[in-house]
Amino acid sequence: MFRIEPNLIKAIALVESNLKKDSIGKNRDKNNNIKSLDYWLMQINQMHIPLLKKRGIIKDERDLLDNPCLNIKIGTEILYNHFSRCGVTWQCLGTYNAGFAMDNQKRDSNMPQNIYCIYQA
Repeated sequence: MFRIEPNLIKAIALVESNLKKDSIGKNRDKNNNIKSLDYWLMQINQMHIPLLKKRGIIKDERDLLDNPCLNIKIGTEILYNHFSRCGVTWQCLGTYNAGFAMDNQKRDSNMPQNIYCIYQA
């Protein structure tokens, strides 16, 4: 569907959530306040929830925790959209995790390297 290698998706899921059931990542600001949440395997950020609801893909965020196949499919679509925007590069993988803001890219610069190490294993 999105023509992204399954082993790359698996490596991303391992780095993002360590495949831990029901993992919810908490993204914090400089004052340690929670600014957003990421859900389960592919750590789907809550910013995607309104569009996913509008498209009829999910009813609420619980769907991202209850359905591993759906979580992976959504994460793969998000990654595909990132690759479409910034190219199929290891650096672009950092935008999957942190978004496109410059300060986020600096903060998560090790993420692509971590994925690459798992992907090559």
